[in-house]
Amino acid sequence: MEHFIRKFSEITIGDIADVGGKTASLGEIYNQLTNNGINTPNGFAVTVAAFRYFIGFNRLEKKLVDLMAGLDRQNFSNLTISGARARKLIMDAVMPNDLQMAIIDAYDYIFENAEPTVAVRSSATAEDLPGASFAGQHESFLNIKGHSALLTAVKQCFASLYTDRAIKYREDKNFDHGKVYLSVAVQKMVRSDMGCSGIGFTLEPESGFKDIIHISGVWGLGENIVQGTVTPDEFLVFKPTLKKNLRATIQKNLGSKNKTMVCATTDDATNPTINQDTPWELRQKFVLSDQEVEKLANWALIIEDHYRQPMDFEWAKDGFDHQLYIIQARPETVHSQEKKIQVKSFKIAEKGEVITMGAAIGNGITAGRARVLKTPDQANLLKEGEILVTETTSPDWDPVLKKVAGIVTNNGGRTSHAAIIARELGAVAVVGTTNGTYNIEDGEMITICCAEGKTGMVYSGKLEWTETVSDVSKTQLPAHPKAQLIIADPGQAFKSSMFPNQGVGLMRIEFIIANQIGIHPMALAHFNQVLDEQERVKIAHLTAGYADKKAYFVDKLVQGVATIAAAFYPKDVVVRMSDFKTNEYAGLIGGRYFEPKEENPMIGFRGASRYYDDHYRDGFLLECEAMKVVRDEMGFNNIKLMIPFCRTVKEGQKVIDLMSSCGLKRGLNDLEIFVMAEIPSNVLLAEEFAEVFDGFSIGSNDLTQLTLGIDRDSALIAGLFDEQDAASKQLIVMMIQKANKLKKKVGLCGQAASDSETFTRLLVETGIDSIAFNADALIKGIENINDALKSCKNKSQPSAV
Repeated sequence: MEHFIRKFSEITIGDIADVGGKTASLGEIYNQLTNNGINTPNGFAVTVAAFRYFIGFNRLEKKLVDLMAGLDRQNFSNLTISGARARKLIMDAVMPNDLQMAIIDAYDYIFENAEPTVAVRSSATAEDLPGASFAGQHESFLNIKGHSALLTAVKQCFASLYTDRAIKYREDKNFDHGKVYLSVAVQKMVRSDMGCSGIGFTLEPESGFKDIIHISGVWGLGENIVQGTVTPDEFLVFKPTLKKNLRATIQKNLGSKNKTMVCATTDDATNPTINQDTPWELRQKFVLSDQEVEKLANWALIIEDHYRQPMDFEWAKDGFDHQLYIIQARPETVHSQEKKIQVKSFKIAEKGEVITMGAAIGNGITAGRARVLKTPDQANLLKEGEILVTETTSPDWDPVLKKVAGIVTNNGGRTSHAAIIARELGAVAVVGTTNGTYNIEDGEMITICCAEGKTGMVYSGKLEWTETVSDVSKTQLPAHPKAQLIIADPGQAFKSSMFPNQGVGLMRIEFIIANQIGIHPMALAHFNQVLDEQERVKIAHLTAGYADKKAYFVDKLVQGVATIAAAFYPKDVVVRMSDFKTNEYAGLIGGRYFEPKEENPMIGFRGASRYYDDHYRDGFLLECEAMKVVRDEMGFNNIKLMIPFCRTVKEGQKVIDLMSSCGLKRGLNDLEIFVMAEIPSNVLLAEEFAEVFDGFSIGSNDLTQLTLGIDRDSALIAGLFDEQDAASKQLIVMMIQKANKLKKKVGLCGQAASDSETFTRLLVETGIDSIAFNADALIKGIENINDALKSCKNKSQPSAV
């Protein structure tokens, strides 16, 4: 007789045919990686041989084959009834006595306690493979205790081979129904219902960026995160600095976590779990400490290294022993299969009324009629090309999701079922909106945009957008000058890093301050000066969880800058210190108490002049503290700093001295500090500025403005503004020539180099070191640089006689 039971200690990854993909992976981790410190709960497998014996004993094989042969493969109109009949056949069947005894004996003797509580999980032979995850297609049962409940759960797992979603998934992946078998993993229950649990990826799940470990978590059992019932906490850990034992968590995002799934206190085999409201104080608290995040991340590195491929995994923390456990690991099936030879970019061409917003899944844009549905039973109302709007999706939705243009959910995060399926299908999705089903009307025409960073927008009506496909396999980066990016939004960093590039020539931190911080730094440093009660309440709400309000500003700025530094590491990322104008600063929460009203903020109290002035000095010190953390504690010494709008050499020295007092000293830990060359004085006195700074970055917009005496915010004279005006070009050429003579780095940030081949040729011929472009102009900019280099080469070659 074939073995019906195999202990985890007897199983390796080579046993998929015998115990299925999930259990083979559990056995592999249990046997091979526990010596590396990874905790995995013990258990056993009810084998494929046991499943086939059960099917044969009850003579079900032909009946199941006939049911599947009768499927309507065109419209799947009889999918639901065929699946129900197949499951009923299995549930009505008899469990042979010898199989019952084998399962009961293993349960009684493998675990330490009498009548232990276990998790019972399906494990198919075609599951958790690199090309097909089968994630969520088959059933799992938690908090199972006792012989009768265990046998019922095993039979339910057998029957789940024929859930509607599993049948449809096999059809989509061209698997023969009769050749996919089921095993069942019976595993010691980790009491995460009294602790927390979650999911992880050894790459960034949206972009496929491979140097990130993404971890998400909720309070209680993990079903809430898998099904997308709640929005989880999210953590991003950077692998290279994790390996150096540096502070490696570059992002922490607090989820709402409004529900907690716990084990029922009564012995109810039909409802072993309860989903209850999460107490407010736990909603405001991260599920994992920084040390626990990095411990899981280190385990993820070990698992990925062992399997030699990107992985996703499930983890749990026991509320009684307070230990972390890995309860599942499988190959990542979306980005690991992609060959990045093309980059597709979307850009919204117009803005409409924002109906709702949430987490963006993917980077696409789509439009269609909204179909607001409550349950999968209403799926027949969903037409091809419509956008599904619902509370949350579960695997029961899978059979119909292939025909949707997009997905919008109230609940869930980036690792929810809706997010995972959207990635697999290449669909556009916005998840975790909280109010999508309330704000969007059934039948309303809407546009979903996931091309504006991490936040996905749902607009009213059908808007216009553009799509660009860049074949990056053919793009040749020039050796000199460098082709770099201009970037502001950390949410775009990983996607932008996929383009051919040689680093970031300009990172604007104003986006982070305005969108992720939202509060004027001086309002945090001097909270008592904010008198408006509503603004005080807003500040208190945003800074909740921080003992010191100033720490909120530093932490959020650190996360934003570190994310961009990680995306391009080890290439240079030049971070420009804040360059808001006074009217822009005043728009931040609490800002009106600290900003003067100016007639022309464009040439007023901005840039370097603010940094050492008492009106902003304490705010600048917070910026410096953040930069020091990113560089020294987190190890991102690829960060270079840049000072904008520095009017005089004396002013530049004041700023350099102030930064040095904060630990940001030129040359220390390879720190370079550049100055924006955007005022004629920077060019005319380049030799003196070069004694204070390590290099120059030409800001062609401001330099043109001040050369021609044009306020670039004035519509009346906008037609006179031209970066390629002869006077502007003369100053640009002068700046490049002086920098070369002084042996100082010099670059340019602006649109002109991508718009004009003539202008690019001028920069290249003059000897510029780098040119920075916006992402949508980068490929064209690189082409212009290469054409200019070719032209210069042809000019230098003697003509044939």
